[in-house]
Amino acid sequence: MARALILGIGNVLWADEGFGVRCVEHLAEQMAFGPEVTLLDGGTQGLYLLPFLEEADVMVVFDAVDYGLEPGTMKTVEGDEVPSFLGAKKMSLHQTGFQDVISTAELMGYKPAELLLIGVQPVELEDYGGGLRPIVAAQIPAALQIARDWLAARGFHATDGRTETNDLADAAIRQDAYEAGRPSEDAACRTGDDRFFPEEA
Repeated sequence: MARALILGIGNVLWADEGFGVRCVEHLAEQMAFGPEVTLLDGGTQGLYLLPFLEEADVMVVFDAVDYGLEPGTMKTVEGDEVPSFLGAKKMSLHQTGFQDVISTAELMGYKPAELLLIGVQPVELEDYGGGLRPIVAAQIPAALQIARDWLAARGFHATDGRTETNDLADAAIRQDAYEAGRPSEDAACRTGDDRFFPEEA
C-alpha cells in the first residue's frame, strides 16, 4: 500500500515560523484520512524525521518560506525544487535544516518519490512567544485545500472530519491555547529576563 506523509515544520515559539505546524493541526481537525496517511508535527526535529520519510511514497510539507515575496504570499513548489526553498530561518546553529534531511534521505535511497511544499512568506519571525500574523494565518484554509487536492490526485482521499494522531504537539501549545494564553505587553517582559536588569539609579 502506498503511503503519504503530511508534515508541518517550524517553531511555533517564533510567530510566523509556526505556520507549517499550525497547518497540520488544522488539517487534523478538519479532514479524515485513512491509516495510509501520516500527519506529523515535525517542529524542528531535523534528522529525527528520517524514519518518517523512509516510510512515505509521497510527502506534503507546510512551512514558512523566505521566497523573497510580499509578506503573506503563499507559493507551492514541487519535486526537485523543494529543498532549495525549505525553511525561512534556522533558529540556532545546531538546528539541522530540512534541506539537509531531504538530502540525507536521498543519499540513503528513500526520499519520497513525489514532494509538494506549500509555503507562505512570513511577516514576522522575531517575536518570541508570538502567534501567526493575521495575513499568514488567513492562508491556512487555502493551504489545506491545495494539500487535499494534490493528495486526492494521487489516490489519498480525505473526508470531512478529523484524523486521530499522536504525532501532533500537546494540546497546551496548539494555536488557540497558545495564542490566547500569551500575556499582555504590560504583564510580560519582551526584551529579556527582568530579574537580571540593573536597577535604575
